[in-house]
Amino acid sequence: MADLQSIKNLLLPKYLENIQRGFDRFYRLKEAEISTANFSFYTSVSSVFSSKIEGEDIDFDSFVKHKNFGIEFQPDYTRKIDDLYDAYQFAKNNKLNERNLLYAHQILTKHILAEHLQGKYRTSNMFVLTDAGQIEYIATSPFEVENEMKKLITDLKFLLEESLKIEEVFFFASLIHLVFVKIHPMNDGNGRLGRLLEKWFLSEKLGPKAWFLQSEKMYYQNHQTYYRNIRQLGLEYENLDYSKSLQFLLMLPQSLEL
Repeated sequence: MADLQSIKNLLLPKYLENIQRGFDRFYRLKEAEISTANFSFYTSVSSVFSSKIEGEDIDFDSFVKHKNFGIEFQPDYTRKIDDLYDAYQFAKNNKLNERNLLYAHQILTKHILAEHLQGKYRTSNMFVLTDAGQIEYIATSPFEVENEMKKLITDLKFLLEESLKIEEVFFFASLIHLVFVKIHPMNDGNGRLGRLLEKWFLSEKLGPKAWFLQSEKMYYQNHQTYYRNIRQLGLEYENLDYSKSLQFLLMLPQSLEL
């Protein structure tokens, strides 16, 4: 299991040395003019591009027309993204904790998983495969998933209560995202939920402007680098080397430039 404080001690100085962008840009983020009381433009950005990372064939302009103007498309075209949009809306209005995280998973997997698997930790082995069918990553043993998640949730609670500088908030948001997807605790939806978790943490620490950050779009635009940086840590969960996570951690601040 990753020790978040140890990783901070090891990598935060290097992280700060490599950051080329001013975090003051975060405080200038604002909702788009097109947004209304019933429609959030940047929640649409998050939902569409996080889904596109997972291979969903969805056009951003079409989804905005669907959500903002009620234009109807075939249900299969929009419903998974609608579900993810609803999960982001839920996160905006609820505290980040284990119960709410699992409920957000239940929402976003409504049309992905069977009902009895929604919002539940997996109890089977999990492998991440390449397009060629080769094993790319062997996730946490199903017998250790709950224990590993308890450790992560404990660290999360501590960080939510701790006073952090904005640079540290970004550092830990990325690290929580990475640790979560490496545990791979759910039967499906791990990537979507990991990216939502990252932004949820940012919002808890820095306020609602976090929801205007286009991190999912940045990850999609750089999705090959995104996956390569995740893979760098190793093949098996038990042998992951978090000293190799710096390049992944440095990605999130890039979204401040969008």
